[in-house]
Amino acid sequence: MPYVLAIDQGTSSSRSIVFDERGRKLGASQREFTQHFPAPGWVEHDAEEIWLTVVTTMREALREAGVTATDLAAIGITNQRETVVLWERATGHPLAKAIVWQDRRTAPRIERLRAQGHEKRIQKSTGLLLDPYFSASKIEWLLDHAPRARERARRGELAVGTIDSWLVYRLTGGTTHVTDVSNASRTMLMNLYAGAWDPSLCRLFDVPQAVLPRIGPTSGRLAETERGLLGASIPVCSIVGDQQSALFGQLCTKPGLAKNTYGTGCFMLLHTGKKPIASRNRLLTTVAWQRGDAPIEYALEGSVFMAGATIQWLRDGLEIIRSAPEVNELAASVPDSGGVMLVPAFTGLGAPYWDASARGTIVGLTRGSTKAHVARATLEAIALQVANVLEAMQADSGGKLRELRVDGGAAASDLLMQLQSDLLGVKVVRPANLETTALGAFFLAGLAAGVWPNLDALASQVAVDRTFAPAMGKKERAARVTEWRRAVERARGWDVADGGVRKSAPARTKARSGSAAPGRAKAKVLAKTAARRRRGRRAP
Repeated sequence: MPYVLAIDQGTSSSRSIVFDERGRKLGASQREFTQHFPAPGWVEHDAEEIWLTVVTTMREALREAGVTATDLAAIGITNQRETVVLWERATGHPLAKAIVWQDRRTAPRIERLRAQGHEKRIQKSTGLLLDPYFSASKIEWLLDHAPRARERARRGELAVGTIDSWLVYRLTGGTTHVTDVSNASRTMLMNLYAGAWDPSLCRLFDVPQAVLPRIGPTSGRLAETERGLLGASIPVCSIVGDQQSALFGQLCTKPGLAKNTYGTGCFMLLHTGKKPIASRNRLLTTVAWQRGDAPIEYALEGSVFMAGATIQWLRDGLEIIRSAPEVNELAASVPDSGGVMLVPAFTGLGAPYWDASARGTIVGLTRGSTKAHVARATLEAIALQVANVLEAMQADSGGKLRELRVDGGAAASDLLMQLQSDLLGVKVVRPANLETTALGAFFLAGLAAGVWPNLDALASQVAVDRTFAPAMGKKERAARVTEWRRAVERARGWDVADGGVRKSAPARTKARSGSAAPGRAKAKVLAKTAARRRRGRRAP
């Protein structure tokens, strides 16, 4: 029986899972790694520590499964996207810590590019919006700040890439520098239509193309591991960004099918077929995957920065729960949030606002508010952010979603999934296997390695655990969404870059449904009001 080793390298941990051809998990290992926060808004990882966790979990998963490297048909890799590493080609050693996708240090650079009028051009070429979230400004920052990086890059001594490229480089002993179209589409340097690096964008961000990896398909024979690492040379047959991997793992392989992953953040993807759909509602147009020489397939994506990470904040920051699952019991101890609204804009707001200056806010507190109300508001905030994204996605696609397939750690919460169904007004379908991110990498690698003949052979491997149906009325749903928008406005326009507030928050586009976000004029009023409040606080 052929086996596939799936590597799932995430934002807070690395996992390795050995699957057999029937999708059974035979062995698994997971290791967390350190999160570094050297300055406000900065988030870093030690790439060497990530590599160590990957090697350790691979070996432990194989040992638990009772198989050796010679039994493996392929390795599949799925990874946290947008996080970038800069390293020496000769040694494979990083020049600095990896800059994580959550990092906001390049926000001033992004604002300058926006002021110079580059956003429309960038969106047209890449499908992305100008935001520090994406890799280009992070790569530029590393080249400008790592010791002698620009000089060494010109001499061809350095390589840069997202986490997938870094892992493949190390897995192959430094012989292969490659990424796939799904990860490359998140760098803000790849032309979405050509599937190739855009020379004009590389010049704009001052990134030499020579330091970038080769772009390959998502599924195919992409590299070979060095023999000494696991005891045999194994083909790497899939490289895929984590959210695209979950989309494939949920078998959302036809236009109109959508999934939402509840991980560190929330990421909703809608498969749109072989032609990209340009968003009019501040969503992202992105690559879904490319299988071999087949045409690229595309998706619309809405990215929410803080989901499971907000629950971690309750645990580690406020210390009102001891473990993440405790949030469910605490939140269920009250019938509602008692008017408390939490906007978890700890690293800014993602879709559809894209406001890097927003910050976390709690409103509606009274003397009767308790930690249970805050816990309930936390779960509701996750679901309400997703509702914002779905509204924009339906406006862009012109269709009504009939069901949302869900996965990720927080999807195990019955309370959260019921809240999500209520606030979306659609069915929420939870699979029996929530590890769909790893499953996607497994499927894509197995297809390339010939484990299965076609997509139809995978249908039996995805089973439904539970379906949640909406129980909330339309009026109540509309009232909750309106209240949420009010809370979001209190969180926006708060910028620490100059010790004050941003003078002009980006205008928000109006969805076809008629729900409008305040424009630039109102944002200026909010900014001035916040500035007056701050001056008042600083007065003696």
